[in-house]
Amino acid sequence: MKKLSLLFFSAFFAVIILNAQEHQLVKLWETDSVLKVPESVYYDEGGKVLYVANIEGDQPWEKDGKGFISRVSPDGKILDLQWVSGLNAPKGMGLHKNRLYVADLTEIVVIDVKKGKIVEKIQVEGAQGLNDISVAGDGTIYVSDSRAKKILTVKNGKSEVYLQNLNGPNGVLVAGKDFLIVDNGSLFRVASDKSMTLLAEGMEGGTDGIEQVKPGEYIVSCWAGAIWLVTQGKKESLLDTRELKINSADIGYDARNRIVYVPTFWKNSVVAYSLK
Repeated sequence: MKKLSLLFFSAFFAVIILNAQEHQLVKLWETDSVLKVPESVYYDEGGKVLYVANIEGDQPWEKDGKGFISRVSPDGKILDLQWVSGLNAPKGMGLHKNRLYVADLTEIVVIDVKKGKIVEKIQVEGAQGLNDISVAGDGTIYVSDSRAKKILTVKNGKSEVYLQNLNGPNGVLVAGKDFLIVDNGSLFRVASDKSMTLLAEGMEGGTDGIEQVKPGEYIVSCWAGAIWLVTQGKKESLLDTRELKINSADIGYDARNRIVYVPTFWKNSVVAYSLK
């Protein structure tokens, strides 16, 4: 009887655990550790390639000319380590009409992806520490300034403050008609009138990147080493590598194949996970 009771309770708690953990990340591959402080990954579905922003060096906000962009295949092979060099501390990226826009301290570096060359550098007035980028369908660039605690828009080379007096903005995402940001541990949806609706909070460790799985469902990374899935105001832990001291910076996402690409920052690699 005691054995039956133990089996029953074991099965009961196993069901509870499975129900609580509805999703998981299953590791697919990891690149060689030849990257140099990778901060951001952007998946180019059309080009079937990953762009990785490398800061290089131990000063993530230093203007030193050491930063560069790498090209990595979707199966983790380094195609071109220093594909485009001469940047400073490159972070978030966005792609629009064969132009890759890279947040680089106080300017946005524009790269022609067909030529693999820098074609323009847009100086953002008053910028202190540009961090993440997302580009709308009309070409408007949304960029976070983590140090100035603002979100700005850039269009036709001119920048304007979009949101200000934030706490610690980083990840930005234009997803159809929705605009989302992460700010100091919280995820918000921003309406056209700039009012903000809280979707989730309590994601500690420096909220960093954000990607959309589907409308109303988002993946959020925290720099210290945590990844969350946010659905209908609820958050679910997908990954926690903080005790291993493995960072999870500005993630990339292949929506078609449900693959999350995680730059490990100080560990100098990118790890791919399947979202189950």
